Amino acid sequence: MNALCRDCFTHGDFTRRCPACGSPRVVAHDELERLSIAHMDCDAFYASVEKRDRPELRDVPVIVGGGRRGVVTTCCYIARINGVRSAMPMFKAIKACPQAVIIKPDFSKYRAESRRIMAMMADLTPLVQPLSLDEAWMDLSGTERLHGATPAETLARLQARIETEVGITVSIGLAANKFLAKIASDLDKPRGFSVIGGEAQAFLAPRPVGILPGVGPAMVSSLESSNYVTVGDIARADVKDLAARFGPNGLRLHALAHGRDTRVVNPDQIRKSISAETTFNEDLRSQTDLEDQLPWLAEKVGRQARGGNVAGRVVTLKLRGADFKIITRRKTLPVPTQTTRTILAIGKELLAAELKAGGTNRSWRLIGVGITELIEPQDVEDDFFGGDERRTLAGEKTADAIRARFGAKALTSARALHGKSSAQD
Repeated sequence: MNALCRDCFTHGDFTRRCPACGSPRVVAHDELERLSIAHMDCDAFYASVEKRDRPELRDVPVIVGGGRRGVVTTCCYIARINGVRSAMPMFKAIKACPQAVIIKPDFSKYRAESRRIMAMMADLTPLVQPLSLDEAWMDLSGTERLHGATPAETLARLQARIETEVGITVSIGLAANKFLAKIASDLDKPRGFSVIGGEAQAFLAPRPVGILPGVGPAMVSSLESSNYVTVGDIARADVKDLAARFGPNGLRLHALAHGRDTRVVNPDQIRKSISAETTFNEDLRSQTDLEDQLPWLAEKVGRQARGGNVAGRVVTLKLRGADFKIITRRKTLPVPTQTTRTILAIGKELLAAELKAGGTNRSWRLIGVGITELIEPQDVEDDFFGGDERRTLAGEKTADAIRARFGAKALTSARALHGKSSAQD
């Protein structure tokens, strides 16, 4: 079996300990030297950065998140052992792990470290596709001559370099495609290196359908109601039946269930959504109070869209109740938008409809607005933004230019200021 020591990078036919240095940190797989698609995932990224900067916290549970009314952004593995999870309400996290140290997120610091890591990846291949600040896909096909090493060894050396120079650990997944590589990176965290090859279908078969990308709770329920409980159930299904029940998504799921994924690592792929949200200092109930939060959120989303030269076909509204249940509503637009005005108008429309349907009887702790199904405006016809939308866009771009020159606070609406003053980011 092909094997690689992740400490001294010795190659050979061994499975347990490295014959050269005795290290147990060995990755072995028959296809180790032939696979080249990887997924790199930082281990508990925000918490790891904080522990690096505060060595006294090394053996202490650390939670990165907001105040008592917020949620856990991330937590270290010690906190996870105590039952803390990402997105858990802070009051529950504190109850599960009262000895934890709570640290407010410092996203400027995390972004800086992310840029360092992504630059290291870009040193190895131009085909790097970030998913977020702390994870990315890489395609190392054809890099053997450049680096004088197999993709597996190149990745092991990257893993060691990040640990030495950045001071945090990462986990690597190596496979034949993006889907399998992402699953592999999660198999042996933290500081792991896992490989999935030709055994992919047998590996996936007993696992729940929720492991498949794009299958959220609603889709899980729909699949299970149709007797597709495991990935193997989908793999064994008649593809025509899947297509009839779930449309094009059924065909996609059938391919994934067989371990097939034709997506390429695309460094130019634009983000899929832009959103902004806020958690209130105290729960809100009235439509007026909730609407007051939308202007500055819509302004933030619109500014990001214009700055990134993207427009959204869909506007979304997100609400989290006092019971922490999340409601998401969306509306597809006849013309994609990147204007604050349209995002705000549709956000209000979705909010009003939700409250009319019974939401006035509930208390809300969070609201958010966003756009999805993003496209680049230059890819469509010249009259893409027509009439009022074009005039509004011109005015908002002028405002953006003023902010860029004189500062972000140079132009802010009174309603936006009012809304932000009663909420926490």
